[in-house]
Amino acid sequence: MASFLFHSLGPLDNPLGFGASDFVELAFALALAAMALLWRPYLAPSLGALSHRAGWSMLLLAALPVALRLALVPHYPAPTPDIYDEFGHLFAADTLRHWRLANPRHPLHQFFETFFVLQEPTYSSIYPIGQGLALAIGRAIFGHPWAGVIASTAAFCSLCYWMLRAWTTAEWALAGGFLAILEFGPLNQWMNNYWGGSLAAAAGCLVFGALPRWRERGRLRDALLVGIGLGVNLLTRPYESIFLGIAALLYFLPALRKPAELRPLVRTVPAIVLMVGIAGFLTALQNQRVTGHWTTLPYTLSQYQYGVPAALTFQADPVPHRELTPQQQREYELQKSFRGGDRETIESYLLRLEYRVRFYRFYFVVPLLAGLPFFFLALREFRYGWVAATALLFALGTNFFPAFQFHYLAAITPLFVLMSVVALEQLSRFSREASRLLLLLCVAYFGFWYTMHIFAGRDFAQSILRYETWDGLNLPVLESRIVVNRELAQIPGKLLVFVRYSPQHIFQDEWVYNEADIDAARIVWARDLGPEENQKLRRYYPDRVVLLLDPDSQPPRLTSYPAP
Repeated sequence: MASFLFHSLGPLDNPLGFGASDFVELAFALALAAMALLWRPYLAPSLGALSHRAGWSMLLLAALPVALRLALVPHYPAPTPDIYDEFGHLFAADTLRHWRLANPRHPLHQFFETFFVLQEPTYSSIYPIGQGLALAIGRAIFGHPWAGVIASTAAFCSLCYWMLRAWTTAEWALAGGFLAILEFGPLNQWMNNYWGGSLAAAAGCLVFGALPRWRERGRLRDALLVGIGLGVNLLTRPYESIFLGIAALLYFLPALRKPAELRPLVRTVPAIVLMVGIAGFLTALQNQRVTGHWTTLPYTLSQYQYGVPAALTFQADPVPHRELTPQQQREYELQKSFRGGDRETIESYLLRLEYRVRFYRFYFVVPLLAGLPFFFLALREFRYGWVAATALLFALGTNFFPAFQFHYLAAITPLFVLMSVVALEQLSRFSREASRLLLLLCVAYFGFWYTMHIFAGRDFAQSILRYETWDGLNLPVLESRIVVNRELAQIPGKLLVFVRYSPQHIFQDEWVYNEADIDAARIVWARDLGPEENQKLRRYYPDRVVLLLDPDSQPPRLTSYPAP
């Protein structure tokens, strides 16, 4: 019956005369009606009682995103890495799995040059160890690095509730935890790739949840949590940790006029220093192991040796420079002037800041944007003014970096959730029904798209999903990598795969990524440097089956490497 009704989304072909928008509107209406009927007699009392039981609330908020995402596995299995950042973090995880921070330089490293991986003086990822550590733990316990991503998301959603308990009532804190699941849970890209985001967001929850508790009670436990949050963020996002530390200090500005309030805090400051010091030492130790210098970051050495990541800012668009629109051309020139430090630096900075406004949609469920202006009513309190100032500090601070990714602001993601909750709380003072309606709209919005993904194999779902935006699941299927990996899995023995790119190859579509222990890997990926040079690697690996991959063919073509 369902397939009969949904076999066409064109109004003249559908038996009910429904088009795609009609089904969307009907689904929302039914969802809202069902939730409104259930809210007062059933859900409201139960959720109200649950919100005051912190342990059970946190357990539920941790389990729910995991269960929802695992239910999608038949259509959306564990993500296949595709972007070089993902391979960089997975490589860091593989290195940590061997109980080391760097790998020895390979004698034929010229064949293994790739994005975001150093070949000299050591063979190492350019990234900090935070995200890699989460992936390594996931692989060690559950056999797959994606488990570390799932666990990070579960921790973030759970800790959102714990953080909000320090800022608002238990009921609104639980609502905030559910909002975190709706926005950053199973449909979000943070849970569906290996770039990271949730781990730094969980660290932010520790900092922003412990700061009010520490200031109020001066307990050692809260100081330790602040230090752990700062330390985890330092190991994950070192640059943004500067702004997180500044924000934490600014939180205590009003206490400067009350020395009696500061005395119990000063006694517990060493706990914070200890936690941050441990993270700082691990960072410096990784620097020394990778680059040979305690103060030289692998990331910095990569910029010196290769000119990337910073140089990728505009080259990341495969459109040739001459085909840019006038606005893109102007932005490109301003970016160049910003890096060059000439007279247009301020203009380029402001242009970049203006351009990035659109990306902040990522941090809010769409229906909440209608109520978000009510957050400004709370700015009369210093603590909420501090929240807004912290968000502004991160926006201005990260804007100095030429590129932008959503996980750059991951540490203040819990503050965006807090803004949403406070906005709804302020709105409820004018109209409880309006705030409840916005919450129900958020649930209906998520429920509709989640249902479409549950039925992703059906034609009607595919027809609707193409209109979805800001969704980490609604991405092109990586058929090329999946098919090639499947084909390689069927070939027995150890393999050596030379990758030969065409002259028209888009350089971001990189295939040469290897494990931390290259020589022990079943598959070794190598750049095709020509028959004479390739012979060196063939002699180095005499016991491997040698293959040639042409990734730019449609589909990619895997063949036996020609005999010498």
